[in-house]
Amino acid sequence: MGLPKVVTHEEWRAAREELLALEKAATRARDALNARRRELPMVEIDKLYVFEGPDGKAELLDLFEGRTQLVVYHFMFAPEWEAGCPSCSGFLDQIGHLAHLRARGTAFAAVSRAPFTKILPFKARMGWTVPWYSSNLSDFNQDFGTTVEVGGCLQERPAISCFLRDGERVFHTYSTFDRGLDGIGFTTNLLDLTALGRQEEWELPAGRSSALGAPAGSAAVRYHDEYVD
Repeated sequence: MGLPKVVTHEEWRAAREELLALEKAATRARDALNARRRELPMVEIDKLYVFEGPDGKAELLDLFEGRTQLVVYHFMFAPEWEAGCPSCSGFLDQIGHLAHLRARGTAFAAVSRAPFTKILPFKARMGWTVPWYSSNLSDFNQDFGTTVEVGGCLQERPAISCFLRDGERVFHTYSTFDRGLDGIGFTTNLLDLTALGRQEEWELPAGRSSALGAPAGSAAVRYHDEYVD
């Protein structure tokens, strides 16, 4: 079981200070990367997208709720599925109170291809209150690369897309997919700080994924009402 090396307190402190220098460099690099992201150009959305939500049909502009910015979480929930993706569910569990976003002029909404009649009971089961819309009435997912055709079959991808509006005009400013979501309010961010990490097979050093003696990593992800304490 590849656990950390046991050392004296002095040795640990020296190793920790060495790592701290790297962490500070990474923080500065992240700040610079965020600045570059804010300098990205944007693309005007001139196509009509129709969604279905609690108040019936809605357009992309409606998802802003009158605010300047919109963050869309592309939740993997295909029309033929009976429940949403467990990993996407884990992500949405981590989203805090939306008042913090709204106070900064930013709306948040989840969007899935599943019909709203499937989204509604699953949302109630999970106990979520975030706005959630069905994009089943349009090709919104396909246009933003979150539903792709592989071998003749449609597959879902987790993603976040950001939008900005200027009056009635809506612009796409950013999208990130798959592991690009890692640094955004998810349990993995906390696990990255621990000795066992995410307990995934691909992580280094080797041998940590089986340290708990039970299935871990992605295989251990469940809906939050299915875990046994």
